[in-house]
Amino acid sequence: MSSPPVWFTVLVTVGLYVVVKSTATFLAWLHRAFLRPGRNLARRYGTWAVVTGATDGIGRAVALELARGGLHLVLVGRSPEKLARVEKEVAAAAPSCEVRSVAFDLAATGDDARRGVARVAAAMEGRDVGVLVNNAGTTYPCAAYFHEVEMNAAWEAVVRVNVEAATRITRAVLPVMAARGRGAVVNVGSGSSVVLPAFPFYAVYAASKA
Repeated sequence: MSSPPVWFTVLVTVGLYVVVKSTATFLAWLHRAFLRPGRNLARRYGTWAVVTGATDGIGRAVALELARGGLHLVLVGRSPEKLARVEKEVAAAAPSCEVRSVAFDLAATGDDARRGVARVAAAMEGRDVGVLVNNAGTTYPCAAYFHEVEMNAAWEAVVRVNVEAATRITRAVLPVMAARGRGAVVNVGSGSSVVLPAFPFYAVYAASKA
């Protein structure tokens, strides 16, 4: 019986490699997402966490979970009323959790942006901040071609919140972590930047989340 041609052997080898690698990646994801036991973040990183965009959706859920996990919180959001509501929810879910709230519109520019970041830094002062969750995000009101995105300078707000503000907040928090030699920064992305090669009609948002 003759041996298979070299090209066939090469294709089978490459195919097997791709299958094994993809399967291993998928199993590793399953383990991380569903099987691996949770870590004690307070002991591993620090007893305080900063969460931006903490008044709704993912940010609110993350804040509540961190509080239940034993961390104290600095909550950042633009609505004082919503921040007060989340504070009450945190107090009900984790009575021992200490919360400090900073009302700050992350789309602000110039002096307003600098003052907002300074308030966040003041809220962290003297505290063992070990986790930062950059969750705040925004996009334009509706799908549109890039040259049509002009409503209230919407695309500029996307860049300010999703890129500039996240960078400014990280710059304020990072020295605290670096001084202690530990910490974790979590930047919340979006499926729009990875599921499709491009995200039609939301180009700036997808790029800012990538």
